[in-house]
Parts: sequence; structure tokens; C-alpha cells
Amino acid sequence: MILLDTDIKEDSWSALVKRSSTANWFQTVAAYRFYSSLPEMMTPFAVGVSRSSGSMACIAVGYITKERNHLKQCFTRRAIIIGGPMLSDDITDAELSELLLTLRRKLSHRAIYIETRNFNDYSRWRKVFEQCGFAYQPHLNFHIDTSSIDIVEQNLGKSRKRDIRTSFRDGVTIIEQPTREQLAVWYDILKRLYTTKIHTPLFPLAFFERLFESDDGRLLLVELNGEIIGGTACVALEGKCLYEWFVCGRDGEWKSVFPSSVATYAGICYAARNDMPRFDMMGAGTPDEAYGVRDFKSRFGGKEVEHGRFLYVAQPLLYKIGKLGVKWLKR
Repeated sequence: MILLDTDIKEDSWSALVKRSSTANWFQTVAAYRFYSSLPEMMTPFAVGVSRSSGSMACIAVGYITKERNHLKQCFTRRAIIIGGPMLSDDITDAELSELLLTLRRKLSHRAIYIETRNFNDYSRWRKVFEQCGFAYQPHLNFHIDTSSIDIVEQNLGKSRKRDIRTSFRDGVTIIEQPTREQLAVWYDILKRLYTTKIHTPLFPLAFFERLFESDDGRLLLVELNGEIIGGTACVALEGKCLYEWFVCGRDGEWKSVFPSSVATYAGICYAARNDMPRFDMMGAGTPDEAYGVRDFKSRFGGKEVEHGRFLYVAQPLLYKIGKLGVKWLKR
């Protein structure tokens, strides 16, 4: 049986989080509530397939993006399922097909495309995705073993370890409970990064304020001489994983201080100290393209994985126009 949004019982939803090997924070009740708290930025959705026993076979949680500019919205409306749908390990092909075809039916008139950004291995279900019209797109990521601080230190690359050591030697500190004013300073650094280098839309400050206020949000800032110079915004799936959603720093302004490296290292250590055995870096680009961010992420001792993405294009012409627009913006 297909269940939508609030029809999904929270106890069955949470039970699937505990037993699914594809569970991730972005498919939890907490994530859906967080998305729902941001109606001016996104339209959330949740679709699930329930069994006669009352348990859930699968759930897909995501959001449809909203642009303030109506012209941009026309060409960029997309349904994003971060982390990939959450599947019971014994899910049948029929149950997964029911989920995917329902997503197509419910979202195709509202979004140009539907994309799952996978943080776990979906290779055993790839054929079902493709049969339902979801094409596989190669995409890399890094998973870092944070089962202990000793393992973190052992796996850390030599150059990254040196950068972190000299940064702390020269006076950087980590703030785990920042003020709203410090959050705003960090956001200005992040916004500058997106404007000058990344060239993709960034959520407004209110998004990060609500993330900071949520039970699962973790904001770790890097301070030097009383000034915020970088930081990382993460979300936590307690007992399982810490996800690095956004990271930035005023890199290049000092000879021996590396704010972005320190910020990511702070997140990795936070996961290790708080019994989260994995740190997920949430993407490292496509294998066939040079990507500076991947080079940065590769030096923290993580395992490179290719869990890819699944893409269903509902409106091909608008999708093609949107891709050309994004390519132009990134020139």
C-alpha cells in the first residue's frame, strides 16, 4: 500500500531506519520535519510502501526546490532525494517498483526531474531503478571510518595532518556551540565561496539558523584570534553517521592556517568522540571530471566509493535548457 507524507506512521518509519542498510539521516522523520519547517525554500514530500503487517518496505523523503525568481523556477524545479530512498533489506522488486512509479506519478508535473543522491550501495536494485525509468549516473563520495580517534589519526593523510597540526599550533580553536552572530559570520564566508567558485544556488541564512536549532544539526566553527574563519555544518544520525553538508573557510589567507581542513577534521573527530562510526562527505563529483573538491576530500583518509545517483527526467526539454543554464553560470 502506498502511503504519503503524514499517513506514514512514525513508529514504522523509525523502525525502518533502525533495520535498513540504506538508512540515512535525510530519510528520517526528523529530516522530513526539517524540510517542512522551510516552506519558503522547498516543498517536502514523503512516499512509502507499507506491508500488510504494518511495517514499511521502503520510504523516499525529499524536497522540490523553490527559486524566488519565477523564471529560474520554471527551468530549475527539481525533486531531490538526498541519501537515496530507504529500503528494507528484504524489499521485493514489486515493492520498489511501486515506490518509484509513484514518485514519477506524484512528482512529474511538479518537477523537471527526480534525482536520488545515494550515500549507500544500491547496486543490487539498479535493474529495478532502470526498469522504472531512473538512469544510473556515476558519482563519487568518501566514507571515513570514525569508529575511534586512533583510526582517524592513523588514516589521515600526511599533508593534511601537517596542515591541521600547524593550524592548531598557530592558535585556531573549535567552537561547538556558536552564537547566532558567529553563525552569521560563517554564513558570509560560505556565501562568498558559492558566489565566487561554486556558482550554484545556496540556501539563505534562515536555513542554517533552523538547522542549528534542530536536534540533529551540528555546527562546528573554526576561530582564530577571536574571529570566525571557517566551519562545517553537519547532521547526525545518532549511532551511525555524521554527514558533512556544508564546509568552508578563508583558505589562502595565512601561510600555515588551513580553516577548511580544520573544519572537516573537527567534524571527523566529533563523529569519533560521539559514537558515530562513519563520517560521510556527501559527494565528490563524477569520475570523468577533474574536481578540486574531490582532491581536498581525498586527503582525510576516507574510502572512495561510487554509489552514484539515479535520475528520472520528467520534462526533457526544460531539463536540457536548465542544464545549459547551469553550465553557463559555472563558466
